[in-house]
Amino acid sequence: MELRQLTYFVTVAEELHFGRAADRLHIVQSAVSQQIQRLERELGAELFDRSPRRVRLTAAGERLLPEARAVLVAAERARAAVAPPPGLRIGTSTGLGAHLDRVLAAFAERAPDVQVELFSLPAAERLARVAGGQLDAAFVRAARSVPGVRVLPLWPDPLVAALPAAHPLAARPEIDLAELAGLPLALTPRRNNPALVDLVVGACREAGFEPPPGPVSGSLQDTLATIGTRPLWTVVFASHARVLHSPRVAFVPFRAPGLALPTQLAVHASAPTPHLDALLPACRDHEN
Repeated sequence: MELRQLTYFVTVAEELHFGRAADRLHIVQSAVSQQIQRLERELGAELFDRSPRRVRLTAAGERLLPEARAVLVAAERARAAVAPPPGLRIGTSTGLGAHLDRVLAAFAERAPDVQVELFSLPAAERLARVAGGQLDAAFVRAARSVPGVRVLPLWPDPLVAALPAAHPLAARPEIDLAELAGLPLALTPRRNNPALVDLVVGACREAGFEPPPGPVSGSLQDTLATIGTRPLWTVVFASHARVLHSPRVAFVPFRAPGLALPTQLAVHASAPTPHLDALLPACRDHEN
């Protein structure tokens, strides 16, 4: 008796039609009939009453059906027991910096057999993919409400000022935001990161000045290269600044209370997120 034969038997029993069963199994009808006949010969009993008009289970077939289903379920459980655990697809952004390395290291200690795939995407696309099931989770900051997505708070992410290394403020251990008044601000367009732009521009206005707009580059690396040659400033997440190497740029913290955005983990609102019980403690390990 083969699992294949039991699979064919259960499918025919559910369809009560050899042609429809063959369609479900994506094989030709003659192959289904052949395997059912072999099963019947092995068991010494007819499993189906066949007539030109209909197919129905015999008494022997009725007794076999629940047993066959149980065998197939047990076989599937056996396969699952030895199969590698499903991977974890996480959306990220470049600004996570050292946060990401530490979270992944802590997660690997808890789930060493789980393969993690990282996808660096714009924030809106990260959230859309979580809602659609293409990502299992995503790191986001100050995320807007998106249908189908649940947002879990993680940690606050402070910002630092990126200045030319030759600028007088670059030698300070920390600065007030108001000290940057008059210096052009090179910031990404608001459509790319509304939470960040609104935070920085709003804080400047609260400090009593409107930051002159500086040149907008295609990437943070381009912006930092420009800052290294001109009197400009921008903001960088402190965790990211720690892994950047720009000898012509200095990263200076803001004097308290400073600027910060909350980092969050976006997961599907209803579908279970695989390995969430290991990922969240890994984030707490990192936070500590």
